[in-house]
Amino acid sequence: MGESIVLLIQAPRRAALEAEGWVVVARSFGAQLDSNSINVERLQAMVAQAEGTVREITDTDVDAVLHLDAATVEDYPGSAATQHAALDRRAATPSASRRAFGAFVPDAELVAMTFVDIDGADAETQFTVVHRAWRGRGLSVAVKAASVLALTAEGVTRFRTGGSADNAAILRANDALGYVRDEEWVTLVPNGR
Repeated sequence: MGESIVLLIQAPRRAALEAEGWVVVARSFGAQLDSNSINVERLQAMVAQAEGTVREITDTDVDAVLHLDAATVEDYPGSAATQHAALDRRAATPSASRRAFGAFVPDAELVAMTFVDIDGADAETQFTVVHRAWRGRGLSVAVKAASVLALTAEGVTRFRTGGSADNAAILRANDALGYVRDEEWVTLVPNGR
């Protein structure tokens, strides 16, 4: 995508840009979940209802992470604000500050994953993705729920997430988990290009 600008939806500059011919081509959002508003039993049920096994991803799963990432790297809707760059081996390897949770089907194939960056008591979801053949089965909810449960137990109190406002599936998943949308962004391009 050529030149673009990402702004908060209510930014005063937006009206001026639109008056100059800039066009909104994508919308994105940010949302928050605080540990004191988590319904633990509900999240546990979301994990338990998932097909296969939902667990934390370890460094022994890196090849599976890279395989799922390569199969889904073109599937992220939106624009500059929600793009996902293909993972390399380093980025696919979890660490103490970059945790990952996945859904593995009975043949041990990784079919859903979420990566979360940790900074003290704060966690920020970097991305969540589900293999095309496994979408619509609650796996994004399950892996995100697993991350929230595990990280809350370790003292994380504030969870942030975001993505394309055009991605109805992730909006529903975040709503089911209890996230509250508190930011909306627009991506503008000149003259609709």
